[in-house]
Amino acid sequence: MIDKLKLYRGQSFDPFFNLAVEEYLLQNTDEGCCTLYLWQNQNTVVIGRNQNAFKECRTTLLEDEGGKLARRLSGGGAVFHDLGNLNFTFLVPTADYDLDKQLKVIELACEKLGVKVERSGRNDILADGRKFSGNAFYKNGPRAYHHGTLMVDVDREKMGRYLNPSKAKLSSKGVDSVRSRVVNLKELASDTTIELLSQKLAEAFGQVYGLPYEEIGLTEQDKAAMQPLFEKYSSWEWRLGREIPFTFECGKRFPWGSVQIQLMVDGGTVKEAEVYSDSMDWSIAEKLKQAFEGKSFSEAALCLAAEKACTDIASDICRMIQEQEI
Repeated sequence: MIDKLKLYRGQSFDPFFNLAVEEYLLQNTDEGCCTLYLWQNQNTVVIGRNQNAFKECRTTLLEDEGGKLARRLSGGGAVFHDLGNLNFTFLVPTADYDLDKQLKVIELACEKLGVKVERSGRNDILADGRKFSGNAFYKNGPRAYHHGTLMVDVDREKMGRYLNPSKAKLSSKGVDSVRSRVVNLKELASDTTIELLSQKLAEAFGQVYGLPYEEIGLTEQDKAAMQPLFEKYSSWEWRLGREIPFTFECGKRFPWGSVQIQLMVDGGTVKEAEVYSDSMDWSIAEKLKQAFEGKSFSEAALCLAAEKACTDIASDICRMIQEQEI
């Protein structure tokens, strides 16, 4: 049961540092404690843990214009952050993870600004029928987090320029562009600022949980302990990942998310595999990758591997593989 609240307001606009802070706070989450972390990134595209960076973002354009590409721990899709956006993260022991309560904090804060909101599916929050907040989730062992974006005054022209959503994704959502289905809170409540929203979130945090919160900071010792995490998030390997010289590729979009499978086949055996996905379940891609490697390159062997690795979505994966007529 949550009996203690902590609030940390980020002091940096560097995505690699901020993601390192997020994981560090996760690693150090106390029993019975919920921490709300509020943070901002400057001119950044953040992709989901298992996405193909080059397919989701116009990386060269972003970096040529001084932006940064970052990759987070959670699943889901690519998002654009600038200083008109406020990010939030709820960090809790897994046993105390309560998505409904966490979302109520966001909803109450928006109500305090005079904006009526509604939930859409599992991971979007809408106002005036348009999305202003996307959410993603990460659970691993005894600790978990729920984080998301809050668009206050985001540069939507840049958002549309840097993000590269697939035609399948756009078609599935029935929209012509990313920009047409999003809204800034400032458009609905003109007095809204990042500082005001941050204040309302802090108030709502205490109200929803019925507890006072302690505002915390980072010590020099904390920052030193975070250095390996910063190095991970800023590394080429983590951000862009590897590209294998694949001999087989297939991909499709399903209700649970898109998936792209690349296999390097030699002598009838899958020597290497890479799996990309924007599924909210961050573990799917890694499970499939490990399942395929070392298997015979045959429809039967790959389908059996998928069934053992990911029971819930195996029928979709098998159907996609069967369509390739190996």
